[in-house]
This record gives sequence, C-alpha cells and structure tokens, in this order.
Amino acid sequence: MGDDWDTVTVLRKKGPTAAQAKSKQAIASAQRRGDDVETSKKWSAGQNKQHLVTKNTAKLDRETEELHHDRVTLDVGRYIQIGRGDKGLTQKDLATKINEKPQVIADYECGRAIPNNQVMGKIERALGIKLRGKEIGQPLEPKPKKK
Repeated sequence: MGDDWDTVTVLRKKGPTAAQAKSKQAIASAQRRGDDVETSKKWSAGQNKQHLVTKNTAKLDRETEELHHDRVTLDVGRYIQIGRGDKGLTQKDLATKINEKPQVIADYECGRAIPNNQVMGKIERALGIKLRGKEIGQPLEPKPKKK
C-alpha cells in the first residue's frame, strides 16, 4: 500500500458564515479584491411598529425654525393620576391593562408624551374618564348599544 501520511485530501471547504461575511474585515478584503459589495441600511428594525410617526411629526422635525411637538397637558396627567387612584391601579397595572409600557403612562402623567389618540382612547376606556375634548375629567358615558 502506498499510503502517504504527509498528504491531506480536502473533500469540502466551507465558506464564511453569515456573521463572518458581514464583518468589517471581510467587507474590506472583498473590496480590495474588487468584488461587488452591496450594503443596505435597515430602518426601524426591531422597533414597535404600533406607534408609527405621522407625516405631520416628520414635517415638524424637518422644520428649521424653533418649533416643538404638542405635549400632553399637565391637567390630563393629573386626571390620569386621579383616575388611577380611584381604580386602585399603579402605573404598571394601568399599562398592563391597556397593553402599553409603564414608561408610556409615566410620560403621559408627567406631560412629556406627544398625544396619541389610540393610547388616549385606551386610557379613557380603562379609567372611565374623558381625557380629550372640552369635558376633560368627566366620566365616560357608555354608548348605547345598537340592536
């Protein structure tokens, strides 16, 4: 038998893994070789798609003048606190009830939040008080059910 212990036979050579192919070194070496390198930036990847930025907000961001977003008034925050207290809920309990993060409730109560009608409606239904319009703080009237 003519077995040669010094020679090695490679049956299959694996290419770089996805993470290795995306590394800076791999990209730089591909560019040096003259290979085509395609890069793309992912926007809003891994974010909560439930609260999309409206066109008006984006337009306001592009303005060069000193403009600011409308915030929730402190009166609304105070009514949220009062309503929570009447129901015996903590911020976390209310957030869980309306399926939002506790920080959202804290922002609304402190007046830091930009009002979102969806979130405001959820809080109104959970607490049973109006937070929008002229009758802020008044109890919500149940709508008559249609037959």
